Amino acid sequence: MQIKKNDTVVVIAGKDKGKTGTVLRVLPKKNKVVVEGVNVQTKHARATRTSNSEIKHIEGPIDASNVMFYDKEAKAGTRVGYKEENGKKVRYSKKTGNVID
Repeated sequence: MQIKKNDTVVVIAGKDKGKTGTVLRVLPKKNKVVVEGVNVQTKHARATRTSNSEIKHIEGPIDASNVMFYDKEAKAGTRVGYKEENGKKVRYSKKTGNVID
């Protein structure tokens, strides 16, 4: 999976197409990511002795194939490639050629 936690991504398919946000969680076994402000779902919490009932808005997971790494220099989504620099495997932007991490 080429997307990691704290990456900035842009959604390329689905109801939130065009939105950008940072990755909060990565679920590699399910090939899904949770992006801030994308796929917001409403959850109703029942009242208990210690807390009142409330309606929570939380981000749900979306498929990793529906997001693309957002390159701030190109101001657009870009594909991610891998190359070796100084004996280490690093990710790079295929649009600009800059090393990501």
